Amino acid sequence: MTSADELIRAGIRPVKRRVEVDLLSRRGVVGVDIGEKVTAGRRTGQIGIVVYVRHKYLAARLRPADLVPAEIDGIATDVVADDIVLHRALLDADFPPARGAERHRQVLGGISMGPWRTVVLAPPDAPRAGEYAIVGTLGALVTDRAGNGHVMGLTTFHAACVDDAWSVGDEMVHPSRVDSGASPDDVVGTLCRAALSGSVDGAAVLLAAGRSYRPSIVDVGAVTGTSPAARGTVVRKRGRTTGLTTGRITSVDATIVLDYRDGLGVRVLRDQVRIEAVGGRVMGDYGDSGAAVVDPDNRVVGLYVAGNTLGTVAFASPIGKVLDELDVDLITD
Repeated sequence: MTSADELIRAGIRPVKRRVEVDLLSRRGVVGVDIGEKVTAGRRTGQIGIVVYVRHKYLAARLRPADLVPAEIDGIATDVVADDIVLHRALLDADFPPARGAERHRQVLGGISMGPWRTVVLAPPDAPRAGEYAIVGTLGALVTDRAGNGHVMGLTTFHAACVDDAWSVGDEMVHPSRVDSGASPDDVVGTLCRAALSGSVDGAAVLLAAGRSYRPSIVDVGAVTGTSPAARGTVVRKRGRTTGLTTGRITSVDATIVLDYRDGLGVRVLRDQVRIEAVGGRVMGDYGDSGAAVVDPDNRVVGLYVAGNTLGTVAFASPIGKVLDELDVDLITD
């Protein structure tokens, strides 16, 4: 039975979709969502359109065209200050120490992985000009829907492809180059397919011949299947940087703006899953991109893509759309 809250959200959804392009064009806006309005730090119980901005400014400092109206078609709005960034990590950058970068003999979910190739970056894309290695997380194992038996590791586009110079066959190492991985001994596989679309940031890595694997996630256990993300569900993820963390899904309607830089520019991802860390803790950080987000039954609901700068909020691409665009199925135990 559909709850009253879900019926309200269903009514708001078409309005949000109609106005979000206009809202995203306003100064500092980085996302549009559906959520509960918060006033003076207190939840009001009123569901409306949430607009995420990098910084809140006094109305007097904004052009009229950049102001977010108090309501749209009778639906309340709420402006929330919260920047959103991709959560891959760079070698030598000032990022926190990793809790999930250990070496594994078998390939499984929740482990450190990154491209063997490096990229040349300069400010603002990196703290200083130089050559950088990228690291993310291998989230889970998948197989080609064609039935050829190929086993692949699932991760994000921005952690595996990095920029517009990527190509099929790029070597991936575990642990990542950031975490002392080396070629050829630590090559876990090669990039074989990728998707960066309006709702998916994903990639698949074909495992090297003879590589032992297990359809399980470190600290989580055997993967049992997939499930659509549902608001209110308690979920976990195991990532390269923050290890095992727990959160709660607060929305499946998030539209977020992400700067991929590196020749790829700014992209908009729609229908993303928003997850808040429980107990005021951290849900993820730089290096966790690509982690599988699972429900209490170890069913994958999303692929971790981004988060806020504090790490208390995460965003994931819906797993069904990820698998469809990569034309793969999840391997379960």
